[in-house]
Amino acid sequence: MSAQSVITRAVRVAAGVFAPGHLGELTQIVPFEMVDAVLAESTPAAPRRVRLLPARVAMYFLLAMGLFPELGYRGVWSKLTAGLDGLKLVTPSTSALRQARRRVGVPPLTALFELLAGPLAWPRTPGVCWRGLRLVAIDGTGIAIPDSGTNQTWTDKPRTAAHPDTGYPLLRLVTLVECGTRALIAAVFGSPADGELVYASKLLPRLRPGTVLLADRNFDAATFITTAAGTGADLLIRLKANRRPPRTGRHTDGSITSIIGGVEVRIIEARITVTTADGSRRSEHYRLVTTLLDPQRYPATELIELYHQRWDIETAYLALKHTLTRGRVLRSRNPAGVEQELWALLVTYQILRIAMTDATGSRPGLDPDRAGFSIALHAARDQIITARSVIAGTRIDLVGTIGRQVLAGLHPTRRARICPRTVKRPLSKYAYKKPRQPRSCLTAAIDVTVTNAATSPLTRTTPP
Repeated sequence: MSAQSVITRAVRVAAGVFAPGHLGELTQIVPFEMVDAVLAESTPAAPRRVRLLPARVAMYFLLAMGLFPELGYRGVWSKLTAGLDGLKLVTPSTSALRQARRRVGVPPLTALFELLAGPLAWPRTPGVCWRGLRLVAIDGTGIAIPDSGTNQTWTDKPRTAAHPDTGYPLLRLVTLVECGTRALIAAVFGSPADGELVYASKLLPRLRPGTVLLADRNFDAATFITTAAGTGADLLIRLKANRRPPRTGRHTDGSITSIIGGVEVRIIEARITVTTADGSRRSEHYRLVTTLLDPQRYPATELIELYHQRWDIETAYLALKHTLTRGRVLRSRNPAGVEQELWALLVTYQILRIAMTDATGSRPGLDPDRAGFSIALHAARDQIITARSVIAGTRIDLVGTIGRQVLAGLHPTRRARICPRTVKRPLSKYAYKKPRQPRSCLTAAIDVTVTNAATSPLTRTTPP
């Protein structure tokens, strides 16, 4: 007769119909009291009656939807209750879960995001600051939503002459991200018809003195630069090819001073050459504008290299749209549902970033860059299924099971490498029949040569 082992465990969750309202270990980041508070503030006229699907449970259900994007309503509910055997919980129908979502509405999810959003790391954390300035980035991306009639009245599909009616309607999401941790500081979304600059202007009040805003060429606009500089934050933005700034002064490092939108700025030009391991070489001319005017304190070469940190927001979008949702279209077929679902998804993303930053912060000198988002995501899903650590004990574990798995699977120190960009969801299914570039990442050597912006043909010598 073979030996046998019996494993027993105790699960502590809320009592009664509130038991399915949890996110496993992540519940300690978004505890019951926090969810109840945003519900009370956002829906003060809500009925006091305790339903079989209370509003608190519906809130956690909405957050769990982002962690299990491949499942339907009943499938997500089964994950929340998988570790609660013996409690004789009611299994709601899909219709009941849908009605619970509608009762909650959008404001509580928006309020919860505002409560959790913001920088996460201490200034001395590696990769978070540069010369005492916190690095943040701003950019936009498209979020695909279901192709329903009501959604198309809110936003439209991307159209081309060859494909006038294909693909999914898109929302424009614009966020402000902390580069070191890739945490969300602020977010706004809506129809792409308004453009990124319109949405970005709504995020600028979240900027503070002591930060550097990194942005690509789409944000090279005099109004945007003027408004952003007015917040007290510094800027580092790539200029468009048709921008011809006037020269008002010059520095020995090759940079010049100029005026854009009434703001005194410094312009740096450089030639960046990338040589990959397979011997191929590519060069590109960069022109950056910054409000960091002192060339001694803020060297031109370092600013050119610093601009590369802007790609941290692209990595954040990769985690949000492909790792977390696995490239799937959102579920909701009406604008109110889409808005609620997207805020819930942003909250879920931020919760995971908080867990990852807590883990890396437990080891002094560890760069948050080395924490794996996929590792944190799968560990969090496991904790939900088993309903572990929903309620913290008398001894608080700041790292937790998720954090320990993140620390056990740290990425190596980042190397200089490039990876070809491809269209993830082409408009035509026949696009995949064309020869595609290899998706393997190649190690690369990057050479930065600062050129003389004063003698550049793109610089005007006449005063503004």
